[in-house]
Amino acid sequence: MADVRTAPSFRLGDAGDAVVDIRARLGALALLDAPHDYDGAREFDADVDRAVRSFQQQRGLTVDGIVGPSTYRVLDEARWKLGDRLLTHAAGNLMSGDDVVTLQQRLLDLGFKVGRVDGMYGHQTEQGVRDFQRNIGIPPDGTCGPATLKALSRLAPRVKGGQPNALRAAERIRRAGPQLTGKIVVIDPAEVRVADPALASRAAAVTHDLAKRIEGRLVATGVQAFLTHRADHAILAGAHAGQGGPSEQGDPLADGHSEAERAEFANRTDADLCISLHVDASANPDASGVSTYFFGLDSHGVRSSVGERFASLVQREIVARTDLADLRIHTKTWDLLRRTRMPAVRVDVGYITNPGDAARLSDPVFRDVVAEAVVAAVQRVYLSPDSDAQTGVLRLGELRDALREGRDR
Repeated sequence: MADVRTAPSFRLGDAGDAVVDIRARLGALALLDAPHDYDGAREFDADVDRAVRSFQQQRGLTVDGIVGPSTYRVLDEARWKLGDRLLTHAAGNLMSGDDVVTLQQRLLDLGFKVGRVDGMYGHQTEQGVRDFQRNIGIPPDGTCGPATLKALSRLAPRVKGGQPNALRAAERIRRAGPQLTGKIVVIDPAEVRVADPALASRAAAVTHDLAKRIEGRLVATGVQAFLTHRADHAILAGAHAGQGGPSEQGDPLADGHSEAERAEFANRTDADLCISLHVDASANPDASGVSTYFFGLDSHGVRSSVGERFASLVQREIVARTDLADLRIHTKTWDLLRRTRMPAVRVDVGYITNPGDAARLSDPVFRDVVAEAVVAAVQRVYLSPDSDAQTGVLRLGELRDALREGRDR
């Protein structure tokens, strides 16, 4: 896998052939007018910056005006319409794009299972295509070619919507039962990218410490908890090299791995939930508060139903137990949220660049409170409304009581 973190990025003030391509892609999406002269077509000017930010906002990306690897990849995905190309499953190098989103939505409306509508032509989407092909009497090769496209255009669904994936997800949660014992949760202490090495080190220490506190509490409730990586780099994942059996699936990665690699780690553990922990930073020292993110592509009306509920629970628990400002929950298409097969959330627990938030985060008692809030949210995902507790009051010692009440009903 190419290291996308070292790929070039383009921003306000840059110029060249790459900027010409970026402008053309934004123009095709009706986000940018054509320049008046040749030199203008090569400049990353204020108009391009605004168009990039608008695109990033629409597509659930980090809104920074920078066309880095993630933004460029999604720009490329946005140009494809269903029928523009043949779609097929290629393990390890999945085709992705707006055409895949349209295909997944259309099959889902026709009653075929495709997994999450994420714009990636994975195994479940291939199986959905095969099932559709069998039903209409064409060779079930799992490839969306001319014959499949013709049949899809002819068979408009009688009823659209209804959220079949949300219903299936809710049923899986119900069948899993309220007990946390035996469930698997992956905790991802995410890297903090700030220019100041001292701030980056402090933020990393906070996320790793918080991850360990959450891990300890989850293990105490019977959860099998995995960290994506540890601060001491002591263990490297054998599975990262494509090796190994079950004993290596939970070995943490070294620091510095991409979101896609950490998502794949979570998938290898066959986890039930994934929690990514992050400390934010801003050039504005007044920026402060907690926010939680889940997978959703609002431009296509797509979101993870369980991910949204989990994010809401985490956000509400932290806000109820601390004095962090409530920055609410939001949809994003970051790789860790998009590529994980289980419901995943990312929690931005304050700003290391804000004096008040930084003081809170440096306090072990405060981190204990946040850890307790996250664990309570994990439990509440699996509790029925009848046995659920009021936000902000469920304590670790009360989890077993809530479970006993649930079993007695």
